Order: sequence, then C-alpha cells, then structure tokens
Amino acid sequence: MLGTIVNSMAIIAGAFMGNALKGRFPENISSTVMQGLSLVIMLIGLSMALETENLLVVTLSIVTGAIAGEAMRIEERLNRLGKNLEERFGSGDGDFTRAFVSASLVYCVGAMAIMGAIESGLTGNHRILFVKSILDGVSAVVFSSSLGIGVAFSAVPVFLYQGGIALAAGFIKSYLTDTIITEMTAAGGLLIFGIGVNMLEGRARIKVGNLLPAIFTAVVITVFLSRFPIL
Repeated sequence: MLGTIVNSMAIIAGAFMGNALKGRFPENISSTVMQGLSLVIMLIGLSMALETENLLVVTLSIVTGAIAGEAMRIEERLNRLGKNLEERFGSGDGDFTRAFVSASLVYCVGAMAIMGAIESGLTGNHRILFVKSILDGVSAVVFSSSLGIGVAFSAVPVFLYQGGIALAAGFIKSYLTDTIITEMTAAGGLLIFGIGVNMLEGRARIKVGNLLPAIFTAVVITVFLSRFPIL
C-alpha cells in the first residue's frame, strides 16, 4: 500500500501547489516537463518488457489481449464512461466537481495504475507507482492551476482503486509462480511503454485500454506452455 499512499499524497501536494499558481503556470514549461516524463515512462515500460523469458508468451499475450480488448471495446467504453460522468457531475456545480471528476478519470484509468498496483501487491516493489506519483503530482499542478483545488480530492478514488487492486493481488500471490509474474510484468511493460508513446501526443495513438487483457492472457498462455513445452 506504500506506493498507493505516496501516489495519493503526491496528487494532493501537486493540487495545492497548482491551486496557488492558478492562472500563472507557464504552458511551455508544463508541456516540456510532461514530454520528459513520458520518456521516463517509456524507459520503465521497456525495462519491464525486456525481463521476459519467453517472447512467444509476450507476443501471444498481446495478440490475444488485443482481440479480447477490441471485442469488449474497453477503450471505447472507458471513454464513454468518462464523458457520461463528466456530463453528469461536471456541469452546474462549478470548477470543483469538474476538476474532481476529470482528474479522477485521468489518474485511475490506465495500465500504469493497474500494473503498478499489481506489482505493489505481488512483489512489494513500488517503482511503477513511485514514477506514477511523480507524473500524477506534476499533472496535478498543471490541472489545478486551471481547474482549482477539486483536483486534490481525486486522491480518494485513486487510493481506493489502486489500494483495492494491490490488496486483491496480494491474496493470489501464493498461486502465481515467478514465471507467470515475469511474463505478466513483461506484457504490462509494453502497455506502459505505449502510455509513454501516447503522452508524446503524436499522430499515431496506441489503444492501450484495448490491450489491457494481455496482462491476464499472459497467465493463461504461460500455464499452457509450461504444460506443453514442445509448443
């Protein structure tokens, strides 16, 4: 839970700093800082992906995960949920509610939140959530500088969401082998790399949401290949 606590505190601290700078935060600085952080995210994801012991598992996980994600339209549903929540709660109540809802969606929806919480719960390693804390803290400064202190309260759903995933991951720790965890981490690392690419805001955008099932199909494929090593 340490990574989740640090993440939540970083959001609160960043929101209060941004609120103090409301209307005065230079856009060129925030843009460059976010680009730099995106490179760090890409490095973290790539380092995780390179830990794989079987490229076939990662390849099949991404392919099957993409098929499942597209079939379930995860990315589309997440975007639709975000728009519905913003339309329902973000109008008529001023900047506070809009800031709270918008920031909560940004911080909770994404492979980094899921993979970071899983790694935290499974291994006690909080590196992903620590990096996410820096990213969220900086973005909280940017968000609250324009939207206000409501951003700080998005730390609550972040704590509940990531903390819940971390606790659930801890319960299944004894059932997951080191090989399964390694391949889950590798598949998730590629998704985190994709987040870094998306943060650069280029023309090509990776549907990371639709690739999320790859993290879980990696478990099935690893178990299958362990029983049929010839394949």
